[in-house]
Amino acid sequence: MTSPKHTRPVVLAVSSGGGHWVQMQRLAPAFSGAELHYATTDPTVSGQAGGHRTHVFLDANKDTPLRLVICALQLVWIVLRVRPDVVVSTGAAGGFLAIRIARLIGARSMFIDSIANVRELSISARLALGVADRVLSQWPRVAELSGAEYRGAIL
Repeated sequence: MTSPKHTRPVVLAVSSGGGHWVQMQRLAPAFSGAELHYATTDPTVSGQAGGHRTHVFLDANKDTPLRLVICALQLVWIVLRVRPDVVVSTGAAGGFLAIRIARLIGARSMFIDSIANVRELSISARLALGVADRVLSQWPRVAELSGAEYRGAIL
């Protein structure tokens, strides 16, 4: 689903820092051939982005409501500037927000829950179940219990 102005699909890969970012980097080969943009909470990782454009947004969660509003506004700006065909997220809250926002402009989406969530989906992944085209768990039992899909682990 590329818009007429794109010669190749535009992918916005969204993740928080730390383990979420590491898992996103392990997915990088899957984005070969796409115009890839990263969005993350960690401003120090642009050197790890393989020359792809990196956008930074404020880290937030349900316990920091003001920061969550600012994060959402930053992600609206990023999504409107990038105009992705696809949004892929490895979490956390910002990933869900980016998917929700991008769906409003017709982008396809996938949320891949962290491998650390061995017993249940994260809050962001549970929210994404109602919005994203696909929600993946990296644990077969979690997928079975939650309604997410299992397609293997990133690590």
